[in-house]
Amino acid sequence: LQMFLLNFKISTHSLQYFYTAVTPGINFPEFTVVGQVDGGQFMYYDSKEKNTVAKTDWIQKVDDEDPGYWDRDTQISQGHQETFKVGVQTLMQRFNQTKGIHTFQYMYGCELDDDSTKRGYNQYGYDGEDFLVMDLNAGTYKWDRTGDASYSKNYLETTCIEWLQKYVGYGKSVLERKVRPEVSVFQKDSSSPVVCHATGFFPKAVMISWQKNGEDLNEAVELRETLPNQDGSFQKRSILTLTPEELKNNKRSLVRSLNPD
Repeated sequence: LQMFLLNFKISTHSLQYFYTAVTPGINFPEFTVVGQVDGGQFMYYDSKEKNTVAKTDWIQKVDDEDPGYWDRDTQISQGHQETFKVGVQTLMQRFNQTKGIHTFQYMYGCELDDDSTKRGYNQYGYDGEDFLVMDLNAGTYKWDRTGDASYSKNYLETTCIEWLQKYVGYGKSVLERKVRPEVSVFQKDSSSPVVCHATGFFPKAVMISWQKNGEDLNEAVELRETLPNQDGSFQKRSILTLTPEELKNNKRSLVRSLNPD
């Protein structure tokens, strides 16, 4: 097995929010909000504390420019808390459920490439299943909610991008750093899958693929989710499952890092 790195001169910044409401009666807040920039958490709110808190040092720079930011964000989250509480109850009724643990989730976000390409996404889920997804390019939801879709499209393409740019400005020294991945390829024994592990990289955008005779190998490959490390960097695994005979052939792992040189 051989391994090498290939870098692309592309950089993407992202802003994401995750709202989660759960039925009462478990040892977990009934409502939480998590905000992330470039995959790293920068704010958090839950229904127990009822207060938005900073989760990274750079976001505290917002106090100098906008002293009322945290109070305003807390009020907004408190309003969402009531809306989502009703949302869980409504969905339980719609699915003829009277008891049990249920979750209502909402996620939205936007991305901005260094070539000014914009992307946005907006979706709802209930008990782990998506039930409403927005097509930003078409400006419509899968369900017939044209008015809501029009508003969301405008928000994701303008306001969301504006906030993303502002946050990147606050955390520029952290968010625009470029760290190459450390890559290792290992196998427990001849009958075990081969694992390519990339870690310590930043930003989050890294792809891993396997090659045979110069061509990407798509079958028998399991690409794991990109996960955060405690130091703010990321890690990712790709697992290749082949027979010992197949592994004797020329295979190599290719880590594509979306970090510029």
